[in-house]
Amino acid sequence: MPRRSPWRRSPWLGLLVLCLPMLIVSMDVSVLFFAVPYIAADLAPTPEQQLWIFDVYGFVLAGLLLTMGSVADRIGHRRLLMIGAAGFSVASLAAAFATSAEMLIGARALLAVAGATLMPSTLAMIRHIFDDATQRTKAIAIWNAVLAGGVAVGPVISGLLLEHVWWGSVFLINVPIMVVLMLAAPLVLPGHTSTPGRRVDLLSAALVLGSMLPVVAAIKNLAADGWSVPRVLMLAVGLLVGVVFVMRQRRIEEPMVDLALLGERRFATSVWTNLVCMFALLGNSILMTQYLQSVLGFSPLRAALWSLAPSVAVGAMAPLAAGAAQRVGRLAVMVAGLLTGATGFATLGAFTGTDSLVAVLIGATLLASGIVATTSMIADHVVGVAPADRAGATSGLLETSSELGGALGIAILGSVVNAVFRAAFPGDLIGGEASRSLAGAVAAVPHLAPDQGAAVLAAAREAFVDGLTVAAWVGAAVLVVSAAVVCWALWDRPRTGAVDNGRVRAAADRDVSRIP
Repeated sequence: MPRRSPWRRSPWLGLLVLCLPMLIVSMDVSVLFFAVPYIAADLAPTPEQQLWIFDVYGFVLAGLLLTMGSVADRIGHRRLLMIGAAGFSVASLAAAFATSAEMLIGARALLAVAGATLMPSTLAMIRHIFDDATQRTKAIAIWNAVLAGGVAVGPVISGLLLEHVWWGSVFLINVPIMVVLMLAAPLVLPGHTSTPGRRVDLLSAALVLGSMLPVVAAIKNLAADGWSVPRVLMLAVGLLVGVVFVMRQRRIEEPMVDLALLGERRFATSVWTNLVCMFALLGNSILMTQYLQSVLGFSPLRAALWSLAPSVAVGAMAPLAAGAAQRVGRLAVMVAGLLTGATGFATLGAFTGTDSLVAVLIGATLLASGIVATTSMIADHVVGVAPADRAGATSGLLETSSELGGALGIAILGSVVNAVFRAAFPGDLIGGEASRSLAGAVAAVPHLAPDQGAAVLAAAREAFVDGLTVAAWVGAAVLVVSAAVVCWALWDRPRTGAVDNGRVRAAADRDVSRIP
């Protein structure tokens, strides 16, 4: 019998290894923010290709998370994690040394395929290596903080690299971290978490992809360019394919998504609340990026550095939330987190002007801290009640809701800002794109006379702040309503959750026992 590695006895070392891919995958969502001018100069992509360079990663990731979660349950979470790490490394090299826009788009798509294998596998592995519910709550809180922090850190690292080396370096940083993951995973992670008898339904996988791709694409296009018949039809087609997917899950013996879990009120509420949280977090992050750069006039790197300020509080909030859950229960932490997030939105709505850096940072910090506290509790509950042999698929479902929530947040809050902007901007000042969005006004200013340019920019900033204020109040209302829904749906949960491991496990067993 092979000698057992002493490192295997510490699940916290396993968590450290599992956080490595999550940091990189989340960074890749935002790492290209500053690289666009450099890529445009080197590869000369068309406007459509430039959009695909950004969007293909999120589209493919959203469409494959559920499928890859099921594959992880079938072949083993560690095995798929290592396969994904190798694929991520190869795709990163291809992206770094891309010689054409088409090659870069293809490499970004491969990065998303590999990223889809990593995300559900890491969360499922936490389910397997942490037997103690209290420790698992803390571990998931840390995992959640790393996931949120990666999105914030990505633009900063990108900006620093672009000042000293070429744009491909933003992809090369992935490779050494993935190599460390591949070397360390066999030492610290268990390898026998598979269910070999379970089959992966390829038709269901195709239906998921056929539903998620058009839905996410339609939502993003609606947010960017407004309503049109083709975009609405794209959304309708995606939703229709989603209905077919659900119908298939009801009929087959081994469904990709266990609808019995979604039929359980507390589980379904947790997944929905996760979607709402990502709606708030990503929707606000896009607005804050525009505010810092186009209203306050910060350079991209300076804006990214200021946007890191809320991340300090977020990093501390996740473990604090885990500790609070042991004393007052998961429900209280979730509700408090949602209300804290709503307070952050309200701060933005009440105090944001055209020169309100402090108020914006306070509001963003409250929002991010509350959301991360809530999502930590959601992930802990969802992973805790999921059957161990379905941990990957359940994690994929949770992360799919995150992708949808983020797309909806960008679309809905962005649409609110744009609608208010068009209503508030003086129509007689200038027409065209400058009267439709802040970005259009900023782009038009260099081509105008100095006096007119200053007037257009001032009016555009005021109009954008008006839109941001309305969007913030909309976000606050959504979070307050969600807090009320969570109170109603989860009220009968054990309030001392993580204090008594036996009762936590019994609660999970009761949830699982309802699943046929």
